[in-house]
Amino acid sequence: MSASIRPDSVYFFGTCLIDLFYPEAGLAGMELLRREGLKVVFPQKQTCCGQPARNNGHQDEARAVARLQLDAFPEDWPIVVPSGSCAGMMKTHYAELFENTPDHARAVAFSARVFELTEFLVDVLKVRLVDKGRPVTITWHPSCHSQREAKVVDQPKALLGQLANVTLVENPRETECCGFGGAFAVRQPEVSAAMVTDKVASIEATGASRVISGDCGCLMNITGAAEKSRKPFSGTHIAQFLMERCHGR
Repeated sequence: MSASIRPDSVYFFGTCLIDLFYPEAGLAGMELLRREGLKVVFPQKQTCCGQPARNNGHQDEARAVARLQLDAFPEDWPIVVPSGSCAGMMKTHYAELFENTPDHARAVAFSARVFELTEFLVDVLKVRLVDKGRPVTITWHPSCHSQREAKVVDQPKALLGQLANVTLVENPRETECCGFGGAFAVRQPEVSAAMVTDKVASIEATGASRVISGDCGCLMNITGAAEKSRKPFSGTHIAQFLMERCHGR
């Protein structure tokens, strides 16, 4: 789908972490889309994007999971994903995952319909926000996959920059990995812990009271480490944060 065409209906891909740990972020993402007059469809048969299996070398299992997604979103509507990591997997890797299989053409067409949430809000819907919240200072954390696979870099800050009462402080170490990386954090816990310690320290140094991100894996890792060391900031998914500002919180 071309970013210049405004649709009437969209699919919403919930992601595993939103489903299990951050449902408020998913509901906020869907509400942001509904506020723009769109019909938002959440297919009940959707599951995982297949990234965990693929990243651990289980290509056949990854294809089996990904094929379920090809079946679950049959209409030619945009598929909006509130995660740069899952969006990156679906946009970038489905074509190679299904190469030399009967589903290759279907996978390519599917990938062309995938948009990360902030990408869709900015590039397709041209959303304009009115900030009704109190003054707050935040900093932004992009996930590695959102930057390097989904190619979503400027869109989140474009949305945050529309909020009149929000001061966005740049983190000089913003683009560094937080150390989560899915299975990496389990297989290399010492390295992962060192990375998130550096990330938490860099966020604290900005003076922000909240860190905003578009990926729940990063939020879980960063806020877990911050809470354990009693750091003075909290973390919020960007969809939830934008809805809070629209409601005046």
